[in-house]
Amino acid sequence: MYFWKQRPGNSCMDNDFRRGDMNKTKTENRYVQILSTGVRLEGIVSVPENPHGLVLFVHGSGSSRHSPRNQFVAQTLQEGGFATLLFDLLTPSEEEIDLRTRHLRFDIDLLARRTAGVLEWLELQPFAYELKRGLFGSSTGAAAALMAAAELPDKVHAVVSRGGRPDLAGRYLPKVQAPTLLIVGGNDGTVIELNEEALEQMREGSEKKLTIVPGASHLFEEPGTLEYAAQLAIEWFQMHLDGVGVR
Repeated sequence: MYFWKQRPGNSCMDNDFRRGDMNKTKTENRYVQILSTGVRLEGIVSVPENPHGLVLFVHGSGSSRHSPRNQFVAQTLQEGGFATLLFDLLTPSEEEIDLRTRHLRFDIDLLARRTAGVLEWLELQPFAYELKRGLFGSSTGAAAALMAAAELPDKVHAVVSRGGRPDLAGRYLPKVQAPTLLIVGGNDGTVIELNEEALEQMREGSEKKLTIVPGASHLFEEPGTLEYAAQLAIEWFQMHLDGVGVR
């Protein structure tokens, strides 16, 4: 059993504490508010029994913690024994602004700072003390995840990108130490090229891999393609997160 404590100035958690409402496993789910870089971000933490590690989802442009694709992957990871954290990178008021201007979703520096802030917040959460942490990024969120991994190498033990734009991480790519898996749809030609270029920019000798899913478009909407990507993510996180963390 995992318990969450509210710590003044660090987190605010409501009493909506339910078991197994996101999948068929024995999973503790709780809605949280995360203080990150001076704003409160909403999220949901899901912890199965005896988790192998914790995966944070860094969503892409115009998305949120409600992304059905990320929720599907999160449920698959939970069934595979991983705790997950789905959270919004923007506040509700920022999302309203972004719907009109569409500029915040492409502010990769902002998204990376928010992601790093969530990683720092996890340091104060008892349920996460013993768990290695991975990042699962999609679209522009993949760049934010890689930038956060580069800035906080001791807090990120693996990264997976699905249909991501890792190239937007730019100068941070050679600094990424975490084992990184880039998953791209076979029909997503331009993004394949951008992922290949990003892979080349990552440091020599680091564990990095590009896997192309045949028949998949950018959003992995074709039958079976998202399931395949989720299985690839499970296998990568099993290799790198299964074990007690550094704390």
